[in-house]
Amino acid sequence: MTKTPDPLDPKGLVREAYNMEGITAAECRSIFLDWALSLPETLDQPRALVTLHERYREERPDHPMTEVLRQGLSSSGTPRRRGGWRSRSRN
Repeated sequence: MTKTPDPLDPKGLVREAYNMEGITAAECRSIFLDWALSLPETLDQPRALVTLHERYREERPDHPMTEVLRQGLSSSGTPRRRGGWRSRSRN
């Protein structure tokens, strides 16, 4: 029986992170980055992140991936441009 992929976790990266015994926070951050980069452009990434966090936080509150997802929620604001010639003062 083939399992239908989860549209919020198409590669199953987040799900597998929760199944790995002894996984570290650093490994979870790496998996999170891979998850974020592999999402289709049509998917609302902030909404997907909220949904995944809600899915796992009650069941696995002490897992390092839960903390990584929480951190992703707090830093998922609108990206701002930093640096470059446009940010420098002009006379």
